[in-house]
Amino acid sequence: MAFEKRVSLHRSGKKALRGARAVGAVPDDETVRVTILLRRRAEPKTAPESGGFKSMTHEQFAQFHGAEPKDLALVNAFAQAFQLKVVESHARKRRVVLTGTAATMSRAFGTSLQKYVVEGTGQAFRGRTGVLTIPSELQDIVEAVMGLDTRSAVQPHFRIHDASAAAVGFTPQQIGSFYNFPTGVNGTGQTIGILEFGGGYNASDLETYFNKLNIPVPNLASVSVDEGQNLPGSSVDVEVMLDIEVAGTIANGSNIAVYFGPNTDQGFVDAILDAVHDTTRNPSVISISWGGQEDSWTQQALSAINSALQDAAMLGITVAISSGDRGSADGETDGQLHVDFPASSPYALACGGTSLTVSGNAISSEVVWNDGAGSTGGGVSTFFALPTYQTSAGVPSQPQTGFVGRGVPDVAGNADPFTGYQVRVDGQDILIGGTSAVAPLWAALVALINQKLGKSIGYINPSLYAIAQPAFQDVIQGDNDSSTLGSYAADPGWDPCTGLGSPNGGALLSALQSSPAD
Repeated sequence: MAFEKRVSLHRSGKKALRGARAVGAVPDDETVRVTILLRRRAEPKTAPESGGFKSMTHEQFAQFHGAEPKDLALVNAFAQAFQLKVVESHARKRRVVLTGTAATMSRAFGTSLQKYVVEGTGQAFRGRTGVLTIPSELQDIVEAVMGLDTRSAVQPHFRIHDASAAAVGFTPQQIGSFYNFPTGVNGTGQTIGILEFGGGYNASDLETYFNKLNIPVPNLASVSVDEGQNLPGSSVDVEVMLDIEVAGTIANGSNIAVYFGPNTDQGFVDAILDAVHDTTRNPSVISISWGGQEDSWTQQALSAINSALQDAAMLGITVAISSGDRGSADGETDGQLHVDFPASSPYALACGGTSLTVSGNAISSEVVWNDGAGSTGGGVSTFFALPTYQTSAGVPSQPQTGFVGRGVPDVAGNADPFTGYQVRVDGQDILIGGTSAVAPLWAALVALINQKLGKSIGYINPSLYAIAQPAFQDVIQGDNDSSTLGSYAADPGWDPCTGLGSPNGGALLSALQSSPAD
């Protein structure tokens, strides 16, 4: 009889969340929604991260790299056998979404679902531990099963300026001017996708903010992912408004699509897939200002999200991701160095942070952002190998493990809340910093460049490392050591604090205009 022999699902092991305690079994009749990610029909013959990769259309992607119809059919048969409902079966996204009761899901994936509460915060979630199992027929087909566990996966990377300390804030337009962003363009014809995992925006705040700057409110759409919604009224409204206002001010002619998903690993990967494969809004650049320590994710989640970001690279979509605000340890106190994911994906344009000193209308100095309370994330991945484009960048091996991994970040920009961005959130005008601001800053720059070039620059990492100077202001002072671990310090050229440096937008545009056409 089919689906009787079971095997372990590779890389699905999940540990108990530190600081959380089990408070009982999940009721058998609780509805559970899972996302199953399937293998590609074929992997690309030329890896995008090696450079020289020609992006493709959505139709070409579906034909060559989507899921096989027979694989989808087999997963659908598995669902039927275990009394699970198929909500979606999508070949291009390689995704099958199922719903069922907790009891049937536990039986289908060989696990036990428990209710947990996080000590101190009272946050409740549905969780699991150990390795999942699947029928042997699916062993070579299924790459990840996500959604059984609903613990929070990511946090936003913003920092609010302490109002008791003196500060000099700037509008996003001023910061774009400091970085010599291209003029005569406003992102017309581009769509910037922004991913959010909590909070929301108020239309009245946006109208007040943009009217004050004497520019129109951008064309804005809210997109639901896994039933996520625009829900203003929480502290993370700061993240949502910061992202919209930075991107929407600098690239004011762009359309902006905000994808709201649940703060889970399932919600995260589904939001990326929905944005990347959105043929209605067609984002040419995506901004993500959320993340978590690389080793806080399961290996299947790391691989699934990295695969979704590779989809973006193959489709010619730039994805700018903040590198974190908690220094070289990424906020951990275990004595280990950590980088933030998904910034550590080789398919992310990882964005680090600097602190500016401005004289008149120009930058007089720029150093690594590290003000004691917050600092740019950066370092060396312990999961992703060194990508081809960083071979000559001088990325060190990870000091504690010796692993020669992906270096983070790639680029940088103003992130110091004391030289922060003037934004409006929930009826208040405030100053915000953090690498959360740098991702939409770079996304807006890419939208301007795309308009100027008349095409999408897409997966830009290999080109950036080939161009390097003079398209960047090299940041050579400061460090992001926030845990007395001694790492990392800025150096000439690429470094694990600010990457290649902050942008000279006009020089970057000129260099890309001189690059060979696709």
